[in-house]
Amino acid sequence: MIKPRVIILSGYGLNCEEETALGFKLAGSVVQIVHINDLAEGIKKLGNYEIMAIPGGFSYGDDTGSGKAYANKLNNNLKDEINEFVSKDKLAIGICNGFQILTQTGLVPGALTVNDGARYLDRWVDLEITGESPWTRGIKKLSLPIAHGEGKYFAQKKVLSGLNKSLGLAARYIKGEICQYQNLPANPNGSIMDIAAVSAYNGRVLGIMPHPERGMFFHHLPNWPLKKEKLIREGKPLPEYGPGFQIFKNAVRYFN
Repeated sequence: MIKPRVIILSGYGLNCEEETALGFKLAGSVVQIVHINDLAEGIKKLGNYEIMAIPGGFSYGDDTGSGKAYANKLNNNLKDEINEFVSKDKLAIGICNGFQILTQTGLVPGALTVNDGARYLDRWVDLEITGESPWTRGIKKLSLPIAHGEGKYFAQKKVLSGLNKSLGLAARYIKGEICQYQNLPANPNGSIMDIAAVSAYNGRVLGIMPHPERGMFFHHLPNWPLKKEKLIREGKPLPEYGPGFQIFKNAVRYFN
């Protein structure tokens, strides 16, 4: 089995590196967490990896807008290397703040702005996979947690039309398994067309607001005690992993 090499970017307020790295490691890849300065100074080379992940967090405190300062750091120091990376048959993902960074760099279309209600939200959501991407292959629906204050996706009609035609509209918020326990709207932030994730470069670059690394194990699910009791009574084994783990597995399987 080929073990793809994964680079997890870190530095300046990104704070989900370890959880994201664990997902890739458990899926069977070789992972390195690399500070952005080590890439900018040439100590590490982006071209030596098959997968790039920009994890969640609050880069530069979101002081100039979510993901903007970190995106400027990437564009000012690594634009050519990143463009070369995504032009090849490789994968990239931006999760939450990472998604915001991807939009600010222009690697995925659209923008992410302040949630309706102008509040930071920390809850679970249900998703329907609506596009075609190596990251989401074989997944129809899944539930994951969100944690963001600027997750409202917006794009011009022309961009939205292009996403629909290219199947780059990767996932939408829906009323699903978890939402039935919450008296909360399915769309948590007011995203246009209920968009929760978009992709580019034939689906190889994915930006997603919910956190797959926080829904990686069965016991991460908020309703896992109920699901556990049902499985026990039906004489079925308890799963180890949750729905978010499939995204990491898909990325590794892409190179096999």
